[in-house]
Amino acid sequence: MSRLGKKPVAIPSGVKIDVANDRTITVEGKLGKLTYQHRPEVSIAVEDNEIVVTRGGEDRADRAFHGLTRALLANMVVGVSQGYEKKLEIQGVGYLGAISGDTLQLRVGFANEIQKKIPGDLQVTCPDQTHIVIKGLDKQRVGQFAAEVRAVRKPEPYKGKGIRYEGEQVRRKAGKAAK
Repeated sequence: MSRLGKKPVAIPSGVKIDVANDRTITVEGKLGKLTYQHRPEVSIAVEDNEIVVTRGGEDRADRAFHGLTRALLANMVVGVSQGYEKKLEIQGVGYLGAISGDTLQLRVGFANEIQKKIPGDLQVTCPDQTHIVIKGLDKQRVGQFAAEVRAVRKPEPYKGKGIRYEGEQVRRKAGKAAK
């Protein structure tokens, strides 16, 4: 039995779960609402304030979807009750980020300013010119947008300039040796 899949997901107060017959699960909390349509290999039940995921068979795909479905439901519950947040740092002389309407503007050493459209379900703020905070309900969407912003200018190993996650350690290399 999957160790992760058999662990029930606790439902905090203020979160409502609706399991429909067409395999659609709706999780609603104080921050918003998320839906997910699970695979037919697993079944979901809400029992005494917990979500229990069970699988139909013992083959490899059934076991994989069992743990995956449980993890996705746990992420949805945390997302609607607490939300997810990623913080990015911009390092480099003259490098900066700003928000204009629904666009994130990045000046990171290229000839032109990079403009990334902010998805409607995410809140992106710039507390100052060198920090970006991405918040949202869906863990995957928050992480994906943070990865796309970081990919604009990854931190380089010689001077450490670029966009990095807050607290990320960039491995530095030695430059040319003087003779």
